[in-house]
Amino acid sequence: MGTPADTPARTRAEHPLGHGDGATAGAAPGPGPRRGATRRKLFDAAVTLIAEQGFSSTTVDEIADRAGVAKGTVYYNFASKNVLYEELLRDGIELLAASLQEAADQVARRGGTRVDALDAMIRAGLDFIAHYPSLTQLYVAELWRTNRAWQSTVTSVRGRAITVVETVLRDAVAAGELSEEIDISLTASALLGMVLVAALDWRSFQPHRSVEDVHASLSRLLQGRVSAHRP
Repeated sequence: MGTPADTPARTRAEHPLGHGDGATAGAAPGPGPRRGATRRKLFDAAVTLIAEQGFSSTTVDEIADRAGVAKGTVYYNFASKNVLYEELLRDGIELLAASLQEAADQVARRGGTRVDALDAMIRAGLDFIAHYPSLTQLYVAELWRTNRAWQSTVTSVRGRAITVVETVLRDAVAAGELSEEIDISLTASALLGMVLVAALDWRSFQPHRSVEDVHASLSRLLQGRVSAHRP
């Protein structure tokens, strides 16, 4: 299996990734609370190191050292560094998708509109990226690669997040809240892309701005309130 091109970048401390103890492809069986905690530490160490110095420059020894475990523990949990990285992408984007879904569900429970749900998902996406900047950087870098080592994995994890947005858009069209003329697939991609790119720009070049400020700006775009001329 190939390796992705290196993308060094500044990173910030992130919360550990991994939100479940279930076994995944490439990992040894026998999930449990202790096993799940170890995997989260390895994910956290790997995402930070890879964002700092690139995939090929990051060794299993460094990941183990950063996680505070023995090298053999890495191979007990993951068949290789490649498998670890692949699962890291899957685990992280699954967490993003879950955050988006929960934001939409909360609005639905309050009786809000689907557009309100989309707005809440934008805020959830910003909060996620603020907590996981290095993971987001790696994911966006993988999306832009023309020769990806894990193309099927990236396609799969992208689809998981996009599907959550598409579902809300379809419901909004069905309820008459949005025009039937909108392209569901492209609009979902545009909304997710807007959040990813705007948030990365915010964290890298405008860190003085609050998440509330950034969310308000993106919310105005969503609501179509950027024009000075309103009917």
